[in-house]
Amino acid sequence: STFKIITTAAALDAGKATTESRYNCIGYSMVNGEKIKCWRSGRPHGEQDLVQALENSCNPCFVSMAIDMGNGIFYDYIRRFGFGTKTGINIGTDGAGIVTDPKYVTNSDLARIGFGQSIAVTPLQLLNAVCAVINGGELNQPRLVKELRTNEGEIVKSFDTVSRGRVISEDTSATMRNLLLSVVENGSGSRAQIPGYSVGGKTGTAQLYDEDGNIVQDKHISSFVGFAPADDPKIAVLFIVYEADVAVDFGSVVAAPYAKTILEKSLKYMGV
Repeated sequence: STFKIITTAAALDAGKATTESRYNCIGYSMVNGEKIKCWRSGRPHGEQDLVQALENSCNPCFVSMAIDMGNGIFYDYIRRFGFGTKTGINIGTDGAGIVTDPKYVTNSDLARIGFGQSIAVTPLQLLNAVCAVINGGELNQPRLVKELRTNEGEIVKSFDTVSRGRVISEDTSATMRNLLLSVVENGSGSRAQIPGYSVGGKTGTAQLYDEDGNIVQDKHISSFVGFAPADDPKIAVLFIVYEADVAVDFGSVVAAPYAKTILEKSLKYMGV
């Protein structure tokens, strides 16, 4: 569900959604005769606007956004955000993820990509794309080192930011910061709130598959991606928990609190 950030940013930037857009969750979406369930199919979310859809992480809303954009527009943004290509970071384990060629993508596939299935991305790709969503709309090439200093603190060498291009407008980016702030203040990311700071973010709970492509029951990859301060981000964190051995393993429960700890301690260390 952390990929829903990308879907929302693309839909807003392409003019296929606004913060006033309305969606109706009946517990599932029908796409090409196939039922695609909401994570809360037993208690449908009902009527929602875009803000509530993101707060509730409601799958059918993002299915609608993906279908409204279509392969052409949605895939253009997916590529712009860097998915399907390596990030260019200077380590050997940089990966491209798996993005199916659009000519093979059905509406059912597209619907699932809208809420984060039927696409495989690396943690670095995801975090880098989220940074582009919140930093004003620029996708940058990630790097491990900002500068080299001597023991006395003199800068020997610094590494400039390398931009890979604008992905979304500054206005869309500002809207997304506010939406993701609302997710933490009013929605599924509430456990990431930090007293004295504004935090934005999004939870995620992904299914696991075995070697035969079948869903593994009761095992998930849970995550939270967050940033602060929400109005002028200085740090972003992606925290992932693999197969948490607890009764409730949603990202909101097992990942958000740890991301909060990292954010809070880092902000204080940075003097923010």
